[in-house]
Amino acid sequence: MKGYVYILASRRNGTLYTGVTSDLSRRLLEHQQALTPGFTSRYDIKRLVWFEEHDLVTDAIAREKQIKNWHRKWKLELIESFNPEWEDVSHYLHGI
Repeated sequence: MKGYVYILASRRNGTLYTGVTSDLSRRLLEHQQALTPGFTSRYDIKRLVWFEEHDLVTDAIAREKQIKNWHRKWKLELIESFNPEWEDVSHYLHGI
C-alpha cells in the first residue's frame, strides 16, 4: 500500500504541520474542512506545500518521523526546493 508524507502550512513561512497518510486527497480534505479537531484546525493550517509518495506506507511513516525531528530551517529548505512560491500544490493530487 502506498503512503504519502506531506507538509501543510498556514501561509508562507507560517505554522507547519507534517503528516502521513495512505490517502492524501482524503486526508487533505479532512484538514481543509476542519473535520478533525486538533493542531491544523486550531491554527488554520490548510495549504499543501510539499508531499512525497512512497511505495510502502511503512517507508512514508519512517520518512515522516525523520522530517518531524528536523530543524525548522531544514523543513523550510525542503519546501522551497519543491515549491519556492509556497503555492497550494493540492492540484497535483488529481492524478493520485
